[in-house]
Amino acid sequence: MSQPTDRLTLLATFARIAERGSISAAARDLGITQATASRHLQDLEARLGTPLARRTTHSLALTGEGEAVLAEARALLAGWEALVERHAQDEIRGRLSVVAPVALGQTVLTDIAVELARTHPALRIDWRLEDAPVRLAELGSDCWIRVGPVPDDTLVVRSLGQVERLLVAAPDLSGPLQHPKAAETLPLLALDPFEGGRIALMNGAQRQEIAPPVTFSTNNIAALHRVALSGAGIAVLPYWYVADDLQAGRLIDLLPDWRAAELTVNVAFPPGAQRLRRLAVFLDAVEAGLPKTPGISAPG
Repeated sequence: MSQPTDRLTLLATFARIAERGSISAAARDLGITQATASRHLQDLEARLGTPLARRTTHSLALTGEGEAVLAEARALLAGWEALVERHAQDEIRGRLSVVAPVALGQTVLTDIAVELARTHPALRIDWRLEDAPVRLAELGSDCWIRVGPVPDDTLVVRSLGQVERLLVAAPDLSGPLQHPKAAETLPLLALDPFEGGRIALMNGAQRQEIAPPVTFSTNNIAALHRVALSGAGIAVLPYWYVADDLQAGRLIDLLPDWRAAELTVNVAFPPGAQRLRRLAVFLDAVEAGLPKTPGISAPG
């Protein structure tokens, strides 16, 4: 007679199935057969006395009960991992799953993650880049780093830094301006969702709002940067992103005494996740490394 599968294994299998949306994909991740993964799901449903997922030939979706169980399963698994980490005598290890914003996640944050992996070779980092809002519970990630507010009040949110932003243009389009209102005669390249038809600029206690005509809008900072370099319009961009362009003269600071509103870099994670050593070490590294980037300051 086969031995019953332990409860943590059932929960771990269920969580991976939910994350992948597929029993076969979860089985591959876990190194078990599809039949075993399916049996784990059925066993958990039998023990809880409720269906957790609706299966069809081509898809799998959690039931309402499944969504609730998934949140509790992740909390239990995180608690177990934290317990193991606290009492382990060896290196920090395991899977650290991070959702990061595209621009910072391709550059500054990647450098921090690479250094962390070099310091802790037993750590496996799962690095996902996404600017749009995500549902962290569905992804099964440990934390979500986001520029701007985090639209999920079920998560713990901490500030990691403040991003300086300025109005820039290619020198062929315009030279430095004397007053913000002069920018309203120039075409605006807008970055969604931060800039629409109006831009608030600050100079100390002074505040000036301008409304240049929008001729190009995008949700991708790399595309915005490329169009700005072409001379097609003015754009609000982070200082850290354009510092080299400013130094090389490819872009100019249109209003050196004025700055667009700073954006906050936040990190969000489920309650209790900070007990994980691997997450705590990563966040310490980010909090130490991010303010070293020109144009990004420590939280006020």
